[in-house]
Amino acid sequence: MCGRYWIDDGRESVELKEIIEEVNRRAVIEPVKTSGEIFPADVVPVVASSKSMTPAAFAMQWGYTLPDGRRIINARSETAEIKPMFRDGMHQRRCAVPATNYFEWERAGRAKTKYAIRPADGALFYMAGIYRFESGRPVFSILTREPAESIAFIHDRMPVILPRDLVRDWINPTCRAGEILSHAVLDLSHERAEGAEQIRMTL
Repeated sequence: MCGRYWIDDGRESVELKEIIEEVNRRAVIEPVKTSGEIFPADVVPVVASSKSMTPAAFAMQWGYTLPDGRRIINARSETAEIKPMFRDGMHQRRCAVPATNYFEWERAGRAKTKYAIRPADGALFYMAGIYRFESGRPVFSILTREPAESIAFIHDRMPVILPRDLVRDWINPTCRAGEILSHAVLDLSHERAEGAEQIRMTL
């Protein structure tokens, strides 16, 4: 699954800096969290297609909300196209969520070990997401899949990480979602971490 992730402050990535600047230029009611550890319900930068079908950065809140107030922050990529809650997003409203790494916890009895995970070949990556509107506000959920072999000991799910050359296709609803998802990035690096500040120093 993906329950937390990290965004660098943009100093190390021109691409991320441009995304953050574009979001900051838009009129947003709530503050947008553009760096640090990201939690469910945070409003963060997300890339999606504009009305002219070009990639653009928007502020979206993480998690679909249920009537009882619970948030659905992840959706299984294997079944999202047939689930009523996610089907429309898969067909019409796909997004890409920029991150520097994501966090997962290995559980052994009562002990939990926190890991920072990211693609082995770069700092910035995009997780596949879908979004919908709730009371006029865009909210997103991150798609998950079976884990890469190298991190299966940590957790039995991982976010779908998009190849960089397929990000534009993913957010284009005319492209087939299933075909793009089959090319998910599985070459990952991981390291133990005690907290977000340590991650920031070591990555």
